[in-house]
Amino acid sequence: MLDFPRWKRIWLWAVTLVFAAAALPSIFSLTPLRWPAALPHPMINLGLDLAGGSHILLEADASQVRRQRLDGMEEDIRQRLRQNQPDLRIGDISTADGRVSFIVADPSRVDQAREAIMPLTTGAGMTGARNWDFQILDGNRIVLTPTEEGITQSVDQAMDTATEVVRKRIDALGTREPTIIRQGAQRIVVQVPGLKDPQALKDLLGKTAKLEFKMVDLTAAPSDVAQGIAPPGSEIVPYADPAKYGAGGLAVKRLGGIKGDQLTNATQSFDQRTNEPVVSIQFDQAGGAKFAKLTSENVNKPFAIILDGKVLSAPNINEPILGGSAQINGGFTVASANQLAISLRSGALPVDLKVVEERSVGPDLGADSIKKGMIAMVVGTAALVAFIVAMYGLLGVFACVALVFNVMMILGVMAIANTTLTLPGIAGFVLTIGAAVDANVLINERIREERHRGRRVVQAVEVGYKEASRAIFDANITNVIAALLMFLFGTGPIKGFAVVLGIGIITSVFTAVTLTRMWVADWLRKKRPTEILA
Repeated sequence: MLDFPRWKRIWLWAVTLVFAAAALPSIFSLTPLRWPAALPHPMINLGLDLAGGSHILLEADASQVRRQRLDGMEEDIRQRLRQNQPDLRIGDISTADGRVSFIVADPSRVDQAREAIMPLTTGAGMTGARNWDFQILDGNRIVLTPTEEGITQSVDQAMDTATEVVRKRIDALGTREPTIIRQGAQRIVVQVPGLKDPQALKDLLGKTAKLEFKMVDLTAAPSDVAQGIAPPGSEIVPYADPAKYGAGGLAVKRLGGIKGDQLTNATQSFDQRTNEPVVSIQFDQAGGAKFAKLTSENVNKPFAIILDGKVLSAPNINEPILGGSAQINGGFTVASANQLAISLRSGALPVDLKVVEERSVGPDLGADSIKKGMIAMVVGTAALVAFIVAMYGLLGVFACVALVFNVMMILGVMAIANTTLTLPGIAGFVLTIGAAVDANVLINERIREERHRGRRVVQAVEVGYKEASRAIFDANITNVIAALLMFLFGTGPIKGFAVVLGIGIITSVFTAVTLTRMWVADWLRKKRPTEILA
């Protein structure tokens, strides 16, 4: 327990100093001193309650999703029946009373119409129900009624898409760590630290993103593209993920292609032949015809999917894509395919978002919160230091030095992870300081007990750390579980508290148990004291 070879001491000091050094830029930002620009400068972002900013609550219109589903189904039915040979004649399609209905002119062909339309209905997620209820009335009238499970799934997909669109647009401001989360079934909470004007935020969310599909210019030389030079009639479009595709961008045809406003849907699904995750896309009638023509004329050529002026991906056209729907393959995982599907659906907000609440938080209030939080931390820390040194002498000094490193490491980990510090996070910070000292109290009291039982100094220290560590690890594992559950199921301030608490628990165990044990072992080896914690 007290044997620390040189490599282990070097490793422990390296971990400690790296994370402690990462906290320095954040500490410098609170002082008149400037951190050198040439050095790395990870920073802790301040939340809305500390930095001030704007808060708005958006609410979607669920009835709009219902209307969109009816209109989409009407268009799909017309397209499906038009593709049948011979053509299936039907009467006018009605979308009254929240359902789609029409009459098949020839009653003997109702079953044929049913077979053509049934593929338009699918399962509603994992509910076991279908998204549309199919009925045949009076022998020749077909009625499709959206199920509640299907509507719920559509609203959920629309809100996921809207949340992602909102996130992309706010990130374009370059603000620090905006908070954008779903609240309930139809609301989105948006908090942007540092943005003082909610109107600017509302104007931003009212804009429409631009989605395009363009052919890749295969005549462009890679060296020219890297220098930003495009062939005549083409342009260079940067990649959305330069780390994955490169920073040079992609040369695409400037004219032609298809606008994203003709894309009606994009969902993550699975290839029926290989069962690999893919992205299924669906165009409206006009877009489907253009897409069929585009792919028929460009088999075995890549085309670029461009969102907000950046290339998301450039899949290859393996065969003509007819019928207005297609699949994008690319070695996806379920998560990456779903992310691409959300990005494709992010061409425009799927539902109108109405502002139901807005407010601004002034920086003065945040500064006051920081000041009071710092006062609480300083007073609490000073009281702890005085108590621990008075009770345990030199071992108390070791515990206090470990406490300083613990604070630095918490700040360093938060800075490296680019997390956001909120007022509840400061509360979690203060709580972990007490937990860190508590570990040393357990260790030192156990050492004192072992000395009273007659053990020698080295044996008492070794047994004290060994036995107390078990209780410390057991107690902190339960705390980590609690912090993890708060992070998974909590929102806003609760998550901020959980993040700081979780990081603090891990660093406090590292500093209070491992670091102090190394220091005490070095001290015993050098000084060989005859008494400790009398």
